[in-house]
Amino acid sequence: MRLILSHMRRCVEDYNMIRPGDKIAVGVSGGKDSLALLYAMAKLKEFYPVPFELHAITVHPGPEEMDFGPVGSLCQELGVEYHLVRTEIFHIIFDCRKEKNPCSMCAKMRRGAMHNALKELGVNKVALGHHFDDAVETFFLSLFYEGRLSCFQPVTYLDRTGITQIRPLLYCGEGTLRNAAARYHLPVVHNPCPADGNTRRQEVKELIARLSKDYPKLKDYVFGAMQRLPLPEWGPLENSHGIKRYGADYEPNQET
Repeated sequence: MRLILSHMRRCVEDYNMIRPGDKIAVGVSGGKDSLALLYAMAKLKEFYPVPFELHAITVHPGPEEMDFGPVGSLCQELGVEYHLVRTEIFHIIFDCRKEKNPCSMCAKMRRGAMHNALKELGVNKVALGHHFDDAVETFFLSLFYEGRLSCFQPVTYLDRTGITQIRPLLYCGEGTLRNAAARYHLPVVHNPCPADGNTRRQEVKELIARLSKDYPKLKDYVFGAMQRLPLPEWGPLENSHGIKRYGADYEPNQET
């Protein structure tokens, strides 16, 4: 957790993600990444010099086998207010519309439900669990399937809702988060979606894994290039000495 907190604080400061008085909600899907983010944000709040309010929110897609009770218990232990938003997203997508390619519509519906709930709560920022590996995979997805150099941004202001998305885990590798979820016994919720693990992202993840055997620094170089080009909004802020810091310099793939 010290490693995660170190990387996360660097990322937060590099992109000025947290400002005094922010009301931040962690988007908790029930996966290892969002749960690790929730745990780390609660610990960061204890010592971070910039005061902020922290909540957790889950958009329940509908299946009864998805039990978020243990997530609520974890939030209670961490002293974080938990909000569970129930929806019928799975029913609409798979039973009513019978979508053959459900991921895009599912993501849009979940975002819509999330943003409506955030506005009702008066939250101005939502923290998402995208990490170092997600960023590299998204870069390759955009290159291979859209023919452009692109990726989600570390900080994104959504003018339609007035909500800002932040991604504090961008300097943390997936292996580190997986280890943390196991070590701290985080209550990961199984995803029953039939499309889970059978997507273009999974194909790209496996391709990167194969390439990394021959080019061990591949992901570090791609991530660093995204900051140094930089892609829109990916250039880190300068520190007090006028020096830019780059996340890839922190060896985020270290599985400690």
